Parts: sequence; C-alpha cells; structure tokens
Amino acid sequence: MTQYVYAFSEGSKEQRELLGGKGANLAEMTNLGLPVPPGFTITTQACRSYLTAGSEPGELRVQVTMALRRLEDDLGRQLGDRHDPLLVSVRSGAMHSMPGMMETVLNVGLNDASVKGLAEAGGDERFAWDSYRRLLQMFGKTVLEIDGENFSRALDDAKRRQGVETDVELTAESLKSLVSEFKSVILEHSGTEFPQHPREQLDLAIRAVFDSWNTERARLYRRRERIPQDLGTAVNICTMVFGNTGETSGTGVAFTRDPASGHGGVYGDYLPNAQGEDVVAGIRNTMSLADLKDLDASSYKQLLQVMRRLETHYRDLCDIEFTIERSKLWMLQTRVGKRTAAAAFRIATQLVDENLITMDEALQRVDGSQLAQLMFPRFDASAPRESLGTGMAASPGAATGQIVFDSAAAEKAAAEGKDVILVRRETSPDDLGGMIAARGVLTSRGGRTSHAAVVARGMGKTCVCGLAELDVDGSTARVGGKTLREGDLISIDGSSGEVFAGAVPVVASPVATYLERGLDEAVKDADADTADLVRSVDRLLSHADRIRRLRVRANADNAEDASRARDLGAQGIGLCRTEHMFLGERRVLIERLILASGADARQAVYDELLPLQRQDFTELLTAMDGLPVTIRLLDPPLHEFLPDRTELSVKVALEKASGTADPGEERLLAAVERLHESNPMLGLRGVRLGLVLPGLFALQVRAISEAAALARRDGGDPHVEIMIPLVGSVMELFLIRDEADAIVRQAGLDIPIGTMIELPRAALTATRVAEAAEFFSFGTNDLTQTTWGFSRDDVEGGFFAAYLDRGVFMVSPFESLDVDGVGRLIRIAAEDGRRTRPGLKLGVCGEHGGDPESIHFFHRVGIDYVSCSPFRVPIARLEAGRAAVIG
Repeated sequence: MTQYVYAFSEGSKEQRELLGGKGANLAEMTNLGLPVPPGFTITTQACRSYLTAGSEPGELRVQVTMALRRLEDDLGRQLGDRHDPLLVSVRSGAMHSMPGMMETVLNVGLNDASVKGLAEAGGDERFAWDSYRRLLQMFGKTVLEIDGENFSRALDDAKRRQGVETDVELTAESLKSLVSEFKSVILEHSGTEFPQHPREQLDLAIRAVFDSWNTERARLYRRRERIPQDLGTAVNICTMVFGNTGETSGTGVAFTRDPASGHGGVYGDYLPNAQGEDVVAGIRNTMSLADLKDLDASSYKQLLQVMRRLETHYRDLCDIEFTIERSKLWMLQTRVGKRTAAAAFRIATQLVDENLITMDEALQRVDGSQLAQLMFPRFDASAPRESLGTGMAASPGAATGQIVFDSAAAEKAAAEGKDVILVRRETSPDDLGGMIAARGVLTSRGGRTSHAAVVARGMGKTCVCGLAELDVDGSTARVGGKTLREGDLISIDGSSGEVFAGAVPVVASPVATYLERGLDEAVKDADADTADLVRSVDRLLSHADRIRRLRVRANADNAEDASRARDLGAQGIGLCRTEHMFLGERRVLIERLILASGADARQAVYDELLPLQRQDFTELLTAMDGLPVTIRLLDPPLHEFLPDRTELSVKVALEKASGTADPGEERLLAAVERLHESNPMLGLRGVRLGLVLPGLFALQVRAISEAAALARRDGGDPHVEIMIPLVGSVMELFLIRDEADAIVRQAGLDIPIGTMIELPRAALTATRVAEAAEFFSFGTNDLTQTTWGFSRDDVEGGFFAAYLDRGVFMVSPFESLDVDGVGRLIRIAAEDGRRTRPGLKLGVCGEHGGDPESIHFFHRVGIDYVSCSPFRVPIARLEAGRAAVIG
C-alpha cells in the first residue's frame, strides 16, 4: 500500500518534494526535539492522485483514521469530544512556499457540543466561543468558498453593537450571537448547514487543500515563479494550541535576521491574545518581539534559543511561526525565509564571515534577478517632497504610480500600461493578481510579517505596511490631512517606510554606480549601510567571475554601447547588428541601392557606404580593443529600410490624382511592391540577401577588414569575427566564405568566419555546417520562432496569455529557453559541430543569453560564452558563476 500519511516524527527536511516544505520542516523540528504540537502530513502524492482521479485514493481515508487515532491515544483526547475535545488545524504546504495557496483552517473539530467542552476544559467561555467563530469564518471562506466580506461585515457589526474597536474586546455573549450569524451566512451562501461531525469537517478541509492547488491565484503565482504545475500540495494536520486564551497567550512570527535589510538581531511581530493567522492577516497592528520580552521573559528567552538553533541547523535566515499558550512556547512552522535582494546579498556574506557557509554556497543564496533589483533607481533624497506619513519599511525600493484600491483595478490599469500602487487596509491571497500588477503595495494595517510584506518581498515589489493614520474606505483614502482618490499619484519608499504625495524623482542606485564606476567610487560618500551592501555585492560577483567557465559578452551596435558594456564587465561583443548602421540619414543610400538599375549603379552606392561602415567598425574595435568583437552581416529584409507600403501607395495615388506624380516615388513604390513578402521573417534576408544582391556582403567584409587593419596599424589589438546569418545549408556558407576569405586575405588578416545557428536545419546538419564555420553563435530568438512556428511580434500580444493560463508553457519561450525543444537542437548542434571541428567555439547571442535559467542550461551544454544586452551583463556574470557551482 502506498504510504500517503506520515507522522511528524517520521519525516525530515530532505523530503520537501513528498511532504511539502511545511511538513518537511515540522518533521525536522520534531526530530530536533523542539516543542512542536503533534500531528501528521498527507503527502503531495495523495494530492496528485486526487487531482488526476477526481477523488481521494481509497486507502487515504484509512491512513488518516489510523494517524488520527494514534494522535488521540497519545494525547488522551478525541477529535471533537464534547468534554475535552482534541482540535486540529488544517494547512496547505507545497514544496515551494506559495502565498496563493489555501488559507489555514483552525479549530477543526469544534461544534455546538464540543464548544461547551472546550469552555469547561479551558475554564474560559469567551475563549471557546471565539475559537468557534474563527472556525466558522475560516471554514466558510476557505472550504465552502463564501466571500469573506460576509463574515467581516458581521464581525464589524458585532463590534459596533458592543461599542468596541477590536475583536478581542468582544464578550462571550457577543461571540455566541456572532456564531449564530456565521451559521446563517454559511447556510444562506452554501445552501447547507455547517457540518457538526468533526470528521466531516476534517475531510472537507483536506479536500479543499487539494482543490486549492488549482485555484486561479495559485496558478498565477506558479506561472510567475516558474513553479511546475504538477507538483501538488501536502496537507498538514496539527494539534491545536491556543494563543487566544488571554494575556499570557499569543501568536507571532519571527525572523532570525531582518528579511528586509539582512541585519542581524531579533525581528518579528507578536500579538497577545490572538490565534493563528492574525499576525499574517494584518487585522491588528502588532507589537515587536522586543515587547514580548516584557510580557513573558521566559518564553522570549526560549524563543531566542530556538531561533539560534534553527538558524545554525539550516545555516540560513529562518522564518518562524509560533504560539504561546498560557506561557508555554509552541513552534508551528519554520522555513528558510524569503528576503529582499539587499538582504540576500548581506546575509550570504555574513554567513560566510560567521563560518556557517562557504563562498560557493553563498553564491547559491543569491541570483541574477535579485542583482537586477539592486540596480534599479531609488528616490532622490535632495528632491522636494510632500510627506503623507511613515509606515513600516516592509520591502525596499522606490515606486511611483496611480492609486488603485482593489486588485481588479490594478490588473486592468497595468494592462493599459499604467504604473499603479495598490492601496489596501490589508491584503489577502485574493489580492495576489493585483500585487503582481502593481509597482508597489501600501497598507494601513499589518507589520513586516503580514501577508502584504511577505508576498511583496518574495516578488521583489516595493511595500510599505502598517501606516496607521491611513484610513482606507472604499474608493478613497485619507492620510496626512489629505483625501486621496483613485488615479492620484503617490510615491512609496519601501526602504524607509515613507509615503509621499505625487511623483518623487529617482537617482541611480549605489549598486549601479559600483557596476559602472567601481567599488571605490560607489562607497566613497556612502553611508555605512550602503557601503556594506555594495561590498557584499562586490564580494559575490567577484567570486562568480573567478570560478565561472562561461564568458560573458554583450550585444552592442555602436561604440557608446560597447564602452558601457565593457564598464559593466563584458568580455567582448557577441553580436553587432549591422542593420542598425543603415538607419537614419543612411536610409536614402539603401533606397538608391534598391533602385539601382545595374552593377555600376550598385557599386556607386557601395563606394559611398564603404567609408561610413569602416568608420563604424573602427569605433567599435577601438572601444573593445583587445576583446573579441563578433559582427553579423546584414540580416533583415531590405524592405524594412523602405517606406511603409500602404502609406507610400496612398501618397502616390493622391499625387497621381492631383497631377503631381513624382517618378522617383513611383519607382520607389514599384521596388517596395517587388520586395513585399507575406512572411518576411522566412523570406529574402540573411545569407540569402548576400547571395541574391551581389557585392552587399563583400562591402561589409571589406569595411571590417580595413577597420581591423587600421586599428592594428595604430597599435591596437583588434579581435574581430565575422558572422553569416540565417544559414540553412552549408553550401550557402561556402559561397559567402569564398568571397569573404579572398577579401580578408587581401587585407593581410586572419579573421574567423562563422555562422549564426537560427534555423532547425542548421542545427540538425551542424556536422556539415561546421566544415565551413569556425564558430557557431546560437540566435535563440529566431531559433525559437522557427522551432515553434511562432511569429514573436504576433503571438506575444495574441494568444500567449491563453497558452500560459492553460499550462501549454509556464513561461514565454522567448523569455526563458525552451530546453526540451530549442535546447535539444542547441545540444545536437554543439555536439555534432564539435565532432567535425574539435574546439569549435560556441556562443549564444539571443535574449536568452541574459536569462538566469537559460544560462545554467548553456553552461551544462558546454557553450563558451553568452551575449546579452549591456544592462544584463552583471546578471549574466553572476549566473555564470552560480552555474559553475550548481552544475
């Protein structure tokens, strides 16, 4: 029989795939001897079986019964007993932390009879009825999918009737009435009575966890984080411990280091007389952990010991959830905590200095996307600004946008290209779509461990929480004496917690300054915190440079871009797109070339273009002196340099009608018509253009050769390479090579000539292509288009959203390499090409050259270098180092 249920004592942290992150870590804490309430975990395998078959595996119910009876026997209580009831919580827990998953259901097992037994056993009637109303509220919203506003309104009404501000002030009688109201809400909106049988409650909650795997918000989060859609979630059944039994009880979240900044110390939030999700939900503003020391010194001391032990065990920042029940500490969860980009770099180097991890391990704790976040601008401290107040700095960054008050509005505005700030009292998993769409999040409630803060940090979004003076009411908000409406501009600083009216100017980040101008310049006038962060980035990026095998080049078409790329650490140019040199004032020369009536007319145009191209290449080689520069010959169809066909047709027609026809424009229109193609991407371009239009590629090769010869004469050290685009047959390459080799030899040079692999046939016939090519550079943009049969410009704005939604792929294949399809072609071409020409140099010059996940694949395949936009060069350097460590 397949084992679907594991007691906490049976698992370990190594079983995250089977037990989910939460279950694996509960098992680990249990085995460490920490105070964990007893319980058991239902595996992800059970969830996958349920999702496939549409019902639970037959043996699952039996195994749950056996695990539940063992739990009851160990504790001497039975689930939902009317005298001294055992109650449990039901939590989802996938392998990866997923804010979009189901919310927790607490106090499962309570009913009309057992609530009285709970009151008797605990000696506190108010506590028992508070626990019952929580079960009804959570069960109704989470399991029965009733809109949570129905319960929130009833709770607010109860507080108004009694004249109190918070739920903890409600009396037992008020809570009894609220329980009746909640039951009515459940009956009205679900059509069924709240189930009184404890086992039925448990089974329905387990099924709800399984179903939550495929909710829209869960799927949305997985798409964003590139988490596979078929992993499934585990279910954690845990004995209830109660933080809502008075002032000697409470619930909290702690971090072993500050997840926002990375600084050491005691960080977290605590709520006395509260239960479970109250802290994360942000329904009341919390107190700091330092305040807990004054409330319960013994529990505080024990908590610090547990935090230190967990951080030492996991050798990383730990995120901990705990409950104190009548001055006894219980650990409910731990995990390696999500952190901001700045915290990630600081913590990684701190742990190295504390001899807890090696530099190689530290490199695995950061990634390219985090480095990119640190390169973003921040608010200019010297600029005038109008402060609206200061909340908690929950997730750093500088964000400006129009106010929106709900997730749907945020998604709609973002789809229209607007920058928005999502402003809420507090957020819940239902707000995930809006948080993804927004530039930043601002809440009036909650602390640094609230839902808004945790999710924003995980996504790299700017967030300010707990701005207490912010009063959010429907479609308006009031703060700092101002009324804010939807569409008003505000700016939020997630590093300081400050909120400003209007748009505040931004300045370059210190990390960007370091990358462009060096460490000394970046720390020269920086404060201690900033200097510490920059030095952490420098240490890790320098280590990546030392150990990486993959070299990193840049895509650059002019000397300015090349110089910037070199400043950012580029080790050459992997792609110079010469078509960009034919725009602007030179466009008229291309028009003359197309209209040329014979060889002499074409040559006259070439003679004018030669010195211009030679100057282009001279500037480029000078900027990258001593480093390789790969120049791609003209690739796009000629008609791209001509006027728009429709506009020119209309213009000529109008001129004819008015009797002012221009013969030159009529000839130009005839040329445009002649060159028009139904599918230009697969038409007359690349190597085909060089074969059909005599002299065009020869012009470019001559200009390259002369530029290299001039650079060498002037004492330079040029390393130029010529790349032939869009080759599908080795014969095409041989024909162009014959002409190019003659020109290069005439200049007294030895210039490598290779090709761009961007057609499936070129990849599949790489054994032959390598006979004529001295290097391959994979043009992964076009290789993806031709492999998938996608026109990128058409499909990304067309049906890609539907494909992502329906799981055809998790991420656009133009954003991250399709390893199974396009990647297989690259692997074939790499292996076959090197079989023909051992030592064949292999590069990548598509957008995937700067994508972190793709870089790891290129490392494994044996690619020699990746080339990307200058801005992404530092990211590629870091990821190439990480690939060397991870393998």
